[in-house]
Amino acid sequence: MTTTDWDSLADTFDQEADHGLLDPVVRAAWARRTESWLPAGPSDVLDLGCGTGSLALLAAGQGHRLTAVDSAPRMVERARAKLAGTDAEVLVGDAARPPVGDRRFDVILARHVVWTLPDPAAVLRHWAGLLRPGGRLVLVEGVWNGTGIPAERLTALLAPLTERVHHERLSGDRDLWGKDVDDERYALVAPVRGTRRHTEVVDVHLILRRGPEVLLARRSGTGYADGLLHAPSGHVEDGEDVRQALIREAAEEIGLDLDPAEPRVALVMQHRGPGGSPRTGWFFEVAYDPARPPYNREPDKCSELAWYPLDALPDDMVAYCRAGLEGYRAGERFLIHWHEDGDPIAYEPEGERRAVVLPVSEG
Repeated sequence: MTTTDWDSLADTFDQEADHGLLDPVVRAAWARRTESWLPAGPSDVLDLGCGTGSLALLAAGQGHRLTAVDSAPRMVERARAKLAGTDAEVLVGDAARPPVGDRRFDVILARHVVWTLPDPAAVLRHWAGLLRPGGRLVLVEGVWNGTGIPAERLTALLAPLTERVHHERLSGDRDLWGKDVDDERYALVAPVRGTRRHTEVVDVHLILRRGPEVLLARRSGTGYADGLLHAPSGHVEDGEDVRQALIREAAEEIGLDLDPAEPRVALVMQHRGPGGSPRTGWFFEVAYDPARPPYNREPDKCSELAWYPLDALPDDMVAYCRAGLEGYRAGERFLIHWHEDGDPIAYEPEGERRAVVLPVSEG
């Protein structure tokens, strides 16, 4: 369904008991269920495909810290209005790849979302990676008139991620729906098993050189570091090596069609964002070609592209990227850049430097 389709439904969703929770009996029934699915103490909850924010409001009212994501701007407007009296953050974004950066959560809550995903197994793996150790997935799904995802199939998809899945049948609870239903409706609560081996996200960064200048992009509308400058960059996806990922990101973000022989490894840096998990970034240098000028291919995520002197970088940058470019300019090859939890994402001219240079063997 397109964003326009979802927007057209926003007005009707609040009129349906199982979405708007306007009926006090329905609302109380969902509140009881939500309370049983979520941790006893205040926790960080990510509500994906939040719609108009009904479940997020219930969870926030139970003392949890909510971040909610929906792809439809009209839905997000309604959710923000509904959650205005709380500390909840509501973002426009894809539930499959929520725009939360390095942040990690105690619970991921998704209602009637998994059945819409073209590759639910891959998305569930990604969601599991957004959870802190001991975190859980709370998935409300069903099958309506032959449409949806059966509990048996979703349980099988969760098997690689968890040692147990708690199944709750919801069809028999009339109060949840405001009527009797005879189709399959259920909730699965799946604690994600602890990772035995350390794993990290791998990302790639393009240092596009035009003589003494480098190209930077200003982030916008992503929900993470918006308004700050960063090199064109992105995550390595399943099945890619770092060079393939860089070539794909360069094409997607700035319309640059790179030959595999062009990128040169400039720097490798392990990084931890404030409150996030470690990741490893590969910085690649590519020479500017006047015959192939870069342009902004993602105006919904980038408000501008501009060239800046490498020896006089602007201050309004993501600290991670700034540290990488400074290390590159200094001729370093391997860095560790480790934020403390209270550090800002943005570079601070007078702040403490977090980059540590790793010496290279003479051999």
